[in-house]
Amino acid sequence: MKPLEVLQQNLHKRVLVEMKGGRSYRGVLDAYDQHLNLVLSTAEEVLGGQVTPHPGVTLVRGDSIVYISP
Repeated sequence: MKPLEVLQQNLHKRVLVEMKGGRSYRGVLDAYDQHLNLVLSTAEEVLGGQVTPHPGVTLVRGDSIVYISP
């Protein structure tokens, strides 16, 4: 299965996005594009064990993503 197909199957579901530098986001995948740029709603940023809520919409750049876990 191709990566974009996996994202399509997990659209409007919660995902975990691990970023370069040890930062990660958890939120509902609302949209994505061919560059793996993601739009997350009701996201939480996790950095060093601290969770920071991000109400509204969060844009995650695809070139900073290490992996995406459904």
